[in-house]
Amino acid sequence: MDKLNIIQSKIIDINNIESLLTYWKLKNRKLVFTNGCFDIIHRGHVEYLAQAANYGHELIVGLNTDNSVRRLKGETRPVQDEQARATIMASLQFVSAVILFDEDTPYELIKKVQPDVLIKGSDYNIEDIVGYDIVKAKGGEIITMDFVEGYSTSSIIEKLKK
Repeated sequence: MDKLNIIQSKIIDINNIESLLTYWKLKNRKLVFTNGCFDIIHRGHVEYLAQAANYGHELIVGLNTDNSVRRLKGETRPVQDEQARATIMASLQFVSAVILFDEDTPYELIKKVQPDVLIKGSDYNIEDIVGYDIVKAKGGEIITMDFVEGYSTSSIIEKLKK
């Protein structure tokens, strides 16, 4: 399989994730889940995702669709369309799967994935993280991680406007 096909094979339709999840669970793989818009990929994203991947065997990234990003961040976002964002995310060696979701939160996706570890940024209180109840009920871990200071998509956009 060529490199581009490998990347594209990591972008999984939510309706086709079951067999991959079953395989990973049979192999006793520890599943880590995080989510976001990941609009303009920057150093902060890469470091956050690389650290998240250290908590298990398979890192699954829930990625907001374009419609979801617009509802959350406004009509001028996303800067990059969902296919571009998914391809970039999937190209990271430590990302095992990228799954697009159209809702405002990844709750239904987390319910389907049933991760062992749920990770979000430290700007969230653990109990307020979407999916906390699902992961906690199965005895999993919820972890918050600090962001890399000075790196955000919003700050990049602001710099470009100047």
